[in-house]
Amino acid sequence: MSKFELVATTLLGIESITARELEELGIEVLKVEDGRVTFAGDEITICQANTWIRTAERILIKLGEFNAFTFEELFQGTKALPWNEWISQNCAFPVKAYSLKSKLQSVPDCQAIVKKAIVEKLKTCYNVEWFEESGPLYRIHLALLKDNATLMIDTSGEGLHKRGYREMSNEAPLKETLAAALIYISRWRPNKPFVDPFCGSGTIPIEAAMIGANIAPGLKRKFISEDWSQIPAQLWNQTRTQAQKLIKADAELDIFGCDIDSSAVKLSKKNAAIAGVDKFVKFKQLPVSELNSTKEYGTIICNPPYGERLSDIKTAEGIYNEIGNVFAAHNTWSYFILSPNEKFEALFGKKSNKNRKLYNGMIKCYLYQYLGPKPPRTNNA
Repeated sequence: MSKFELVATTLLGIESITARELEELGIEVLKVEDGRVTFAGDEITICQANTWIRTAERILIKLGEFNAFTFEELFQGTKALPWNEWISQNCAFPVKAYSLKSKLQSVPDCQAIVKKAIVEKLKTCYNVEWFEESGPLYRIHLALLKDNATLMIDTSGEGLHKRGYREMSNEAPLKETLAAALIYISRWRPNKPFVDPFCGSGTIPIEAAMIGANIAPGLKRKFISEDWSQIPAQLWNQTRTQAQKLIKADAELDIFGCDIDSSAVKLSKKNAAIAGVDKFVKFKQLPVSELNSTKEYGTIICNPPYGERLSDIKTAEGIYNEIGNVFAAHNTWSYFILSPNEKFEALFGKKSNKNRKLYNGMIKCYLYQYLGPKPPRTNNA
């Protein structure tokens, strides 16, 4: 087995959760930064991280980093890296880049220079002048941050939020990775009731069910690095076989999602069936005003409508006021509401115990956290 430096990219605000996930898998975390977690591992680690990590966007192999103040420095630094250890003569290797707070601001130029540098390196190694790029795909990522260039190879392919169960979604879907992060932040336990009263396409309840039943999020999808010669098929098979054995098929979960929109509820049920969790979660058409439970010490997690136009914002603010009244009746429950509205607490009618800045796509939001009382200890004596 080889030893690599790997990078899990994340949405801003959930890096520490991804780091915790990696550590729980027994993987060594090296560094936690904005939008990324660097960790150590080998070929089996790549399989495990892609298959199991619920909150990361991608798993990348870090080939190297260096300062690049000029295009020449970018070219030479890229060319010096061991591309031939990964990319063979027929491989495809497109380049994707971003630049932030760096002197090299033209992303298309940076991508072209990195591509040219890799080609020049491979020409020397293989003694050829032309690369067909008809074989396995190795996507190159260039991250330029404060004049520091990091070059990586993507092992995931499609973003890890694409679990394979959400073939269709409603108008404003929450990423599966963010939904999983909300559940981890809430510290919900599978033996407690769970409710999402704005379930949309069912993402939050489905992710809760997958966590509760210990279903690996990457079990039903393919990863780009499965086509690479460097990672034997037996390692992917081994990882999937082990993940299949760890599913808690007999888990007893009390997970409920509802929405005022009947088409959303229908879609949620379909997505839950594709995910294989339809026996763990119930969906029902129900306005939030009618939400009522006699159960205690449960968890509510929701992503209510934000509103974009002025009239929609007013409607959203009315919903915040309404859920403040509804949730207050569930006085032993904890509730977690994601909203971009900085007046949320006033509209909801109660100050949160905590709030956490998160990004839903490009929208800056806050997760307002209202912590209920701890259940009384049972006396087993």
